[in-house]
Amino acid sequence: MSFIAAVFLGLIQGLTEFLPISSSAHLQLATALMNIDLTKPQLTAFIATIQLGTELAVLIYFAKDIWRILKAWFTSGFSKTPSQDAKLGWFVIIGSIPVVVVGLALKDLIENQLRSLQLAAFMLIIFGIVLLVADRKGTKEKPIEKLTTKSAIIFGLGQMLAVIPGVSRSGGTISAGLFMGFTRQAAARYSFLLAVPAVLASGLYEFAKTYKDLPSDLMLGTAVATVVSFVVGFAVIAGLLRYLNRGSFLPFVIWRIAVGVFILALTYFASPSF
Repeated sequence: MSFIAAVFLGLIQGLTEFLPISSSAHLQLATALMNIDLTKPQLTAFIATIQLGTELAVLIYFAKDIWRILKAWFTSGFSKTPSQDAKLGWFVIIGSIPVVVVGLALKDLIENQLRSLQLAAFMLIIFGIVLLVADRKGTKEKPIEKLTTKSAIIFGLGQMLAVIPGVSRSGGTISAGLFMGFTRQAAARYSFLLAVPAVLASGLYEFAKTYKDLPSDLMLGTAVATVVSFVVGFAVIAGLLRYLNRGSFLPFVIWRIAVGVFILALTYFASPSF
């Protein structure tokens, strides 16, 4: 992998991980268009590692929030009257259960049969429409403090759908939050916090299991892409949360549908490799 390719893929990961447009679909499309010749284990290790770069961005951006939640969870999380932050810690744990269960139960299916650009394209379009409906129909009144066990489970089910390429982790959880009446910013903020345990656990596990499949030249490219994904991801988090104070998800819906149609056109007219 060339230095330019590594920078470009890191840029895509950083730009798309937190926006509701599916980083996995965009990375699949980019590697296909760039004709990057990686074995399946190498691609798995590469993606798992650069995802750790974007999750590091979450940890640093929300460091104060995460520390406050952890401190509250350990001090009052097991009491009869846990604090609001301790409850939020429990809600993150509860919301992480669905994706962990499905990820472990359907691991082979997720890593093989579901890895097709056509499926990613259809999911980009379908869940783009879902996001549009959620953004239009949701009351957008509830702050993050209105989270309950029920809403945490529903958020978790939205995140669970992200095992399918093209759905988008943030897109699934944000759509679920909007349907439940949460504000755009509250849904996005909780989406980022909810992703931390699952992405860190899966990323570290996949890296530990597959890093030996990365030759030295690819290891260097992976390191470069990870650094780029961290820097860009941090900027995207800050920019998205500011944007959602006044903006809608319509631009992301349009982008999802446009990319989905583009991929379907490629797979229909281009070579069988797509």
